[in-house]
Amino acid sequence: MPQDTGTDMAYEPTSNTVSFSNSIKKWLSILLPIVIGILLTLYTYYSFTSAQIEEIKSYFKNADYFYIWLAAGLALLGNASRAYRWKFSLEHMGYESSFLNNFMAVSIGYVLNLTVPKSGEVSRALIVKKYNNIPFDKGFGSIVAERIVDIVCLLFFMMLAVFLQFDIVRSFIIDKIPMYKLMLILSVGSVFLIAAVLVYKYSKVKWILAFKEKISGLEEGLMSIVYMKKKWTYLFHTVFIWFSYILTFYIAIFVFPETSSLSVDAVVTSFVVGSIAIAFTNSGFGSYPFLMAKILLFYSISETTGNAFGWIVWTSQMLLVLTLGFLSFIFLPVFNRKK
Repeated sequence: MPQDTGTDMAYEPTSNTVSFSNSIKKWLSILLPIVIGILLTLYTYYSFTSAQIEEIKSYFKNADYFYIWLAAGLALLGNASRAYRWKFSLEHMGYESSFLNNFMAVSIGYVLNLTVPKSGEVSRALIVKKYNNIPFDKGFGSIVAERIVDIVCLLFFMMLAVFLQFDIVRSFIIDKIPMYKLMLILSVGSVFLIAAVLVYKYSKVKWILAFKEKISGLEEGLMSIVYMKKKWTYLFHTVFIWFSYILTFYIAIFVFPETSSLSVDAVVTSFVVGSIAIAFTNSGFGSYPFLMAKILLFYSISETTGNAFGWIVWTSQMLLVLTLGFLSFIFLPVFNRKK
C-alpha cells in the first residue's frame, strides 16, 4: 500500500499555464471588441426596415464626398502635428528622431491599435528604438505622457459638452447611470490613486525601490513634457491636434444636407460621443455609427441619417489610417536603409 509521505504539494502554475493564460487574455482583448462591434452592427441592421436600408444606401450614393476628402486632409495635418510634437519630449531627453520616422511610427501605431488595443504605443517606442537607438522605456514614457495629455484634452471637451448641452448630456448618459454609483466609483478610485502615488513616492520598501529603479527611464519620459524647454510649442501643437480633430468632425457634417445645419454645441457633444465610441471598441468599429445615430436623434436627425453619417465618417477615417499605416510599413525600412 502506498505510504502517505505527508508532503502534499500546493499547485503552482507552470510557465505553460501562464503562457496559455496570457494568450487567452491577448485574444480576448482582440476578439471581444470586434464581436461587440459586429453585434452592434447586426442589431442596427435588423432593427431597420427594408425601406430604411434603401434610404441609408441612398445617403451613401448622394453624399458630398468633397467634404470627406477635406476632412481627411485636415486629419492628416493633425497626425503630422502629433509626429512633430513628439520630437520635443525626445529632444529634452537628449535623443533625436526625424519627422518622417516619427510620422511613420505614429501611422503604424494607429494601424496596430485596430488589432490589439494599445499595441500602437508599444510599436512606436520599438520603432524609434530600432531606427534611432532611443531606449524603449524612455520612448514609451514620452508616449504615455502624450496619452495623459490627450485624456486631459478629452475631459475638457466632455466638460464643455456638459456646459453647453447639459439637458442632452443628462438624457443621453447621466440619467442612465445612478449618480450615487458614479460618485462612489470616483471616490474609491481617487483614494486608491492618491494612496498609490504616496506609497510610490515615499516608500522605502526594497521591492518598490527596485521597481522605481527599473522604470526610471519610463519616469523620465513621462516627466519630459513637464521640464522640456519648448513646452509652449508642445502646447501649441497639442491645441492644434485637438482643434484638427473637432474641425475634421465639423467639416464632415456637410456631407449631408440634414446634418449640415448642426450647431456648434451639437458638434461638440457629438464629437465627444464619437470619441467615447472610438475608445469603446477597436477604433469605434460598430459603436461609432451606433452611438452617433443615437446622439443625433436629440437634434432631430433621423436614425437612418445618423447611422449613414456615422458609417461614412468612420469608414473615411479608417481608410486614411490604413493607407498611411501600410505605406509607412513599406517605406520606414527603405527610408532608414544605411547607405
